[in-house]
Amino acid sequence: MDPQPPLLFALDLTGTFVFGLNGALTALRATHLDVVGVVTLGMTTALGGGVIRDVLIGALPPATFQYWPYFALAVGGAMIAFVLNRWLERLKMSITVLDAIGLSVFAVIGASKALAFGLGVAPAVLLGVITAVGGGTIRDALVGQVPTVLRSELYAIPALVAAMITVVAIRLDVYGLPAALGAAAVCFVIRMLGVRYQLNAPRPPGFRADSS
Repeated sequence: MDPQPPLLFALDLTGTFVFGLNGALTALRATHLDVVGVVTLGMTTALGGGVIRDVLIGALPPATFQYWPYFALAVGGAMIAFVLNRWLERLKMSITVLDAIGLSVFAVIGASKALAFGLGVAPAVLLGVITAVGGGTIRDALVGQVPTVLRSELYAIPALVAAMITVVAIRLDVYGLPAALGAAAVCFVIRMLGVRYQLNAPRPPGFRADSS
């Protein structure tokens, strides 16, 4: 595995756990699944984006398959959601906050890893976004929903901003833990503002929310 600052690595693992938890809760709300289905979709949410990134940049086998805590935290988060889903529904905003943290950290880590493997600016930014939203997109497709990234309050845009800040910081040779945390913080704030004020990306001209 590529070395990361301890705090950023801890946040990476936290994001994995939170995405496993949030992915399983989303699956439970969307459809009636048994424990195997819930854990599978939780793991898909937590690990899918990173696996896609690593395959695309040739970092094989993916980091997920080299370091067991990723699997353990993804499964643990999904199992907690399965067992405590009724209670966790009361903490929906807390889960949203934690999900925003995972989104932010994954965008930064994805972009920095892509650059470390020699990719250019645009591909690195794209892979930062893919790392952040890829797992959730696969999950939503599996349960027959329009992916959250295409309809939710500013989801992909915050990840894009964080990835761009990360790439610029690396190119200017000022990237480090403060820059990484700063990029993640910007993503987090934009995401939470979108949730708080129900902000969305621009819609087509003449679009109405109740249009079919």
